[in-house]
Formats: sequence, C-alpha cells, structure tokens
Amino acid sequence: MTNKIPWNNASSTCSMEPTESDLYRSVMAVLPRGTDHQHPQDCLNKGMLRWTLHKKVQSNPVNSSSLVWVLIKELEKAERWDSRKSIIPLLHTLMYAIIQTAYIPDELYKRVYSFCKRLLTYPQPYCTVGLSYTRQIKTERSTPAMICTLSLPTQNHHSGLMYQRMVTAEQRLKNEHYPLQERVFILADPEVFSSSLEQVVSGDIEASSLFAGGSLSPLHHMCSVVQHSIQAALGAEQCNGPKLARALKDVGQDVESHFQEVLAALQQSAEEGGRGDGAALRSRLQRLYSRIVPDADSEPLSCGRLCNSPLPNPEMSFHMWTEHLDIWRVLAKWFRSSSVSEQFPLSQEQDDLVLGDSPSDLMPSDMTRFSVMSIDSGIEGDLPPGADPSLSSSLDCAGLSALWEQCKIEPEPGRLSRRRCIKMKPSVKESMVLMQDTLQENAGLGGVEGGGGGGGRTGRRGATLQRRAGSSATQNPFLKQQRLFTARIVAMGDDRVLGRLAKVYYLFRKREARRLFLTMKVNLQFYYIPVCCATTPVSSTKEDLHQSKENLCTLGSYLSTVDPWYNSNIKSLGCMIPELAKMQQMNPGKPKEPFVSDVISYYVRTGQQPVYFTIYFVKITFNAMSKDPVEDVFLTHLGMEFPEFRQISQSIKADKHKRGSGEICGAVISLNYRKVTLSGRDVDKGMSVRTSGAQITAITCNEAEDLNCLTMTLNESPTKSKNNVLESTFRASNIKIRTLENRPLTVTLDRDRRRTYTDVQSLEISPCLDPGYCVQKIIRSKYELGECKEAGLSKYMNKGLPLPINTFAGIIT
Repeated sequence: MTNKIPWNNASSTCSMEPTESDLYRSVMAVLPRGTDHQHPQDCLNKGMLRWTLHKKVQSNPVNSSSLVWVLIKELEKAERWDSRKSIIPLLHTLMYAIIQTAYIPDELYKRVYSFCKRLLTYPQPYCTVGLSYTRQIKTERSTPAMICTLSLPTQNHHSGLMYQRMVTAEQRLKNEHYPLQERVFILADPEVFSSSLEQVVSGDIEASSLFAGGSLSPLHHMCSVVQHSIQAALGAEQCNGPKLARALKDVGQDVESHFQEVLAALQQSAEEGGRGDGAALRSRLQRLYSRIVPDADSEPLSCGRLCNSPLPNPEMSFHMWTEHLDIWRVLAKWFRSSSVSEQFPLSQEQDDLVLGDSPSDLMPSDMTRFSVMSIDSGIEGDLPPGADPSLSSSLDCAGLSALWEQCKIEPEPGRLSRRRCIKMKPSVKESMVLMQDTLQENAGLGGVEGGGGGGGRTGRRGATLQRRAGSSATQNPFLKQQRLFTARIVAMGDDRVLGRLAKVYYLFRKREARRLFLTMKVNLQFYYIPVCCATTPVSSTKEDLHQSKENLCTLGSYLSTVDPWYNSNIKSLGCMIPELAKMQQMNPGKPKEPFVSDVISYYVRTGQQPVYFTIYFVKITFNAMSKDPVEDVFLTHLGMEFPEFRQISQSIKADKHKRGSGEICGAVISLNYRKVTLSGRDVDKGMSVRTSGAQITAITCNEAEDLNCLTMTLNESPTKSKNNVLESTFRASNIKIRTLENRPLTVTLDRDRRRTYTDVQSLEISPCLDPGYCVQKIIRSKYELGECKEAGLSKYMNKGLPLPINTFAGIIT
C-alpha cells in the first residue's frame, strides 16, 4: 500500500497522519444532502470542510494517497447503490486530489479510469463529466493503450502531466512545448463590495501569491514542476524527494533548462500515446534525476522519500468593476504582455483602433462607429485656416495615437476633425472562426434560445423550453479552433453584476462580429459567485426596504438548486466573505490564510459544465419625440411601474383584503405577447389591462416551473371580462408593452438603479440574437433573391445569444 511511503516536508514538520477512517468521516461530512437548503449553516460548514480536506492533501502525500483510495471506494459504492447525487462531488474531489498527489500506483489509476469510463453510459450531466475526466486520466498515463485493455502492467506510473500543464498555463511559464496560457479576472460590483469586503478579497489573493515571506517566482514554479514530474514517474523507490528538492534549490537559474527538458519529455510521451510503453519516459527522467542529484546512485533506492509539491493558485487579478473599467482592454493588455504574443504582433495604437471606444462610453448602436454629419467637401484644400492637414495624411503611430485621443473629445464648433478609419474585408479564416464560434453545441436544436423561434401560424416552435446546460462534446460535430489564451472571468455580486456582464458580453460579440480581434485568440469562460449586500438595521428609504425583501441573487439561488456542489462550495463562499470581513476587523493583526482564492481556484479548475442563460433584448421608446429609442439587454429581471401609483400599489400589496377585492389602480397598457406552452404550439395574444406596474423575470424561483422563457407578473390581479379571463401571470417569449394613457413608465433592468429609464412609452422584448449569426445572415442575403431560408451551416448556428455560467455539474434533475 502507498500509505507506507516515507514522507518528509522540506519546509515544515509533518503533522500526525490521519487514518483512512478519519478521511472517510471527512469525506462524508462534505457531501451535499437534501436538507442543506433547510439548514444554511450546514452548507457553510461543508464549504469550509472541503477546503480543509484538500489542505490535508497538499501537506502530505500519505494523506493524498489514502484519500484517493477512500474516494474511489465511495464512488464504486455510490454506483452500486445508485446514489447519483454523490457521484459528481466525489469525482471532483477525487480528480483534484489526483492532480496534487505525488505518486499514485497503477492499480489505483486503472480503477479510476474504469469508473470514469462506466459513467459514459449514464445520462447528462454524468456522462459529460465522466468523458472529461476519462480523457484526462488517459492522457495522464504514460501508456494509454494499456489502460484501454485494463491489463495489469508491472511497472507503469503516471507522468504528472495534468499538474505540469496546469501550472505551466496558469503561471505563464515560458516554454517551447506548451504555449497555452490562462488567467483569472475577478470583477466585483462596487454596489455590493464595501471597502471591508474589497480588502478581504484583495488581501486574500495577495496572500495566496506569497510563499515563506516572499513572492513566488517563475523559477519556484519550475522547480515544483520538475519535482512533481520526476516523483510521479519514478516513485518513492527510485527517487529521494528531499534530496531532489535541495538540489533544485541549489541549481538556481539553471533549473529552467531542466524544466524545458521535463516538458519536452512529457510532451513527447503524450504525443506518442499508445505507441509507447512508458519505459522511455521513465528512463529519460531517471537520467535527469541523476544529473540533478549527483550522488543519487550511491544511496540505496529503497529508502527514498517523497517531498511536497503544492499546487499554486493561478494568477488572479482583482478589479472593482466601476464604470471606467473596460474588461476587454484589460484582456488585451494581458494578451500583449504574454510570452507567446509575438505570434500576434499588435501595438497599443492598433489595439485601440480595433477595440474601439469603451463599452461604457457608447450606446449599443454606436459600439464600433463614430459617425458625424459631414459639412465639408472632404478635400484638404477646403480646410479652414489654421487646420493641420497632417492629421489627415500622417499614418505614423504617434499621430495615430494623438488622433485617437483627440477623437474622444468633442470637437470644437467649426473645426474639422477626422478619425482614422480602416476598412478591411475579413479573411476566410476569420469568417470561419466566427462561424465556428456561433455554431450551436447541440446541433439538433434549432431556433432562438428562449423559445422564440417558429411558432405563430405554423404551429410548433423549433427550440425546447428546457434550459440548456453542459458542454456537449459527445454530440458536437463542429470542432472549434483551439486558442492559446483562456480568460476565466469571475463575477462577484448579485443580479446587477450579471446584468452588466450580459450587456458587456453582448457589446463584445457585436463588435467582434464586425471586426474580429479577441475571438481568434482568447477563450472566454464565465463564473459567478453570488454575494449580497449586508443587511442594515435601518434603511434610508422605502425603496431600500422594498429591495431588501427581494431576492437579489436569483441566478445564484437557481444554480444552488440545480447543482448541489455549487451550493456547498460557491454559494457558501459568498456568504462567508462578509463573515471574513467581520473577523478581519476584530483581529486585524492575525496572519491571513488564503481561503477565498483557494475556493476560487477550485471553482475555475473543476467547474467546467456551463449553464446557459438567455440574454433578452429590449427596445425602449420614450414619450419625448426628441429622444431616440434605446436598445439594451437584460438577463434576470425587468421591472416597470408608473411612479405616480407607486405608493398606492405598495399599500395595496401590504393589505391582503384590498388585493383580493378586485380594486385596481394604475394606467391602461396594451400587451401583445407570444404565449409559450409545453407542447410547443405557441400562440400570439393581446389585451389591454389596467395596472400600476409589472415584473418580468427570466429565472423562476419554482423548481417545478424551470422553463427557459419569460414570466410576466402584473402587480394587481386584473378583472374578468365577458369574453376572456385575464391572467396576472403568464409565460411568454416575446412581449410588447405600450401605455395607452399619457402616463410615462419607469423601467429598471436587472434591479440595477444605474440602468433605470424614465419617461418610457413602449417596450419590445425578445430573445437576443447572436450578432455573429446576424452578420452571416446579412452576408448570405446579398447573394439570394426573395426570402432567405436556413441552409448549409446556418441552420446549425446558435441564433440566440446565451450567457454561459460554469458550474460543477450543470443541471442535475
């Protein structure tokens, strides 16, 4: 058994080794149960216990080896008992322990691989998670062909490839063999994060990047990769861990050459796959070990020991998401500073031209355009006296940069100013990248997300009302181009920060559809940590009181319902952050243990199953003829009300007798909507009703009514008419609202007062179309006569624009 492997920690003394029974009790304590929603405190404890369990794995390879044995036994037991709710939490815990374990025997690897392969016969999401981990285990082994036959080779150890690739990509270690790079961008909503919460998260991230009083350098990460890879391939019988650690520390700058050699050996082994027998990799790493440790052959091999190689947290950057922060420029800056950006040489000025203005400075319709009515002939000779003609003729970078800054400032009256423009026809490669990026993962599903496709007179809708979740790698025949960069964007806050994220994502897709830039280089992954404002004993206004009673984290509550592991780890983290702020204020001098960054690292590494939320497009028309219509998007909620009836409406809501008596206040509005049904036979309806306002939600709180459509609820129950019965709540995919009286509406998107529109006359709401699909449709219409029909790859493209939020399991039904 590997439990007898000698252990030595080069940095600290080892604590008492827990038995397998202790680890078993720890594993049972972290598993989610059906009563977690009834006892929130138990959920908080589970997240902390899971973090403590993995800390034991990091500190001692004996713990990690024993934990792997315990977890695979529990997974096999859950399979026999058909306890499926425990499978995904146990599997994520197992794989995270395997990545950090210094050495795993071949028998254990075969059992893990065999179990993951059996998951392929399970329904979603178990088969998808099983497929992902089956591929990782197969790549990790030095001889995948032996795994497929489940034979019993006498000497076949793993290579530490998952650990090596993870550290190399997350720490941006410069090399020639594995160019992929990743980074975590944390966006916190200033409306939720006070200065104390900001200090907790930023201080935690800073503490996670420190080691033994100093900052972790790239050389330190290279030492960890070399240490882990050699130990994983040779094992305790042929490797002395503490001597190897001391030798790597003494090598200094020369460790980079050893790191490059390890990467070359592992990459060659991975490329050979089943053609190799694993002996070549072990022999090559054995020779490298002998060079690093000069007297390796003089000591008996039987007294080797393994040394700790902890898995560092990925590179993270924390940002307060103010109005002035442009996340896409932050990504471009990271991209330019990377070690492989030489393959895509772009200057700052070129980035500015391609990226356009900041999304917060422009309306959606003006995203990439800067159009002003021209009042001159366009000839330099006609310029007014004193104008500098070099502005329109110079093409150097300095003049380009100055012109870019000048165009952001409103030009003076009577002065001619022009902005440099570039008209470029997209290449075939760029067009294919955009098309591949918009191909729907479930090719069998047609129509617009949210049930808006088809219907009407023809009868049936093309899209299902079930919310889409999971990466359908087994069903998607269209392979997307691999990108060298992965940006993991973590949003922290309530529904308001997700509304902003949806809007920025829509504007980004709209800009990329016109001119590709980041799409060809960066793979975007979105994550969400629900954090609500701390409740204050006295609210300043009645509006704050009303808002405090609402659930401002509806999407976080939904994800916690459909994914129990998300509820145990991520929702509990959002509840823990205010508690950590209080603890820090009480003990400011206490040393910080990185907890928040550790949980975020676990989330971004193992949360790879997205849940797709439809982004809804809304066109707002105002009463004032001088104001142009506004186009915006929302994700979770749209609230509309008549301000003059706000007080009366709240009093009626508080009085149950008045609410049931049919007494209605408000103004008359016209409603036209497409009512969705489970059968798919959507019908168009219209009515006029008197109301003080309405709430339109995209995410329901009722688990039994989880449908991917809009639910509109009027503030009052309408009266019955002679011909039809008016419902106060109905489901729809498209909604048109118009005031029939001279009373303006106030509209708020995603409960964000920063996105409130007043003096509104009408609304048009529909599922948001993907700008990439719209561009392809426009291009195709130029070469077709008459009505355009879906043909070729267009019928497989995702017409709607969903926002994918990664979770651990997707949706568990």
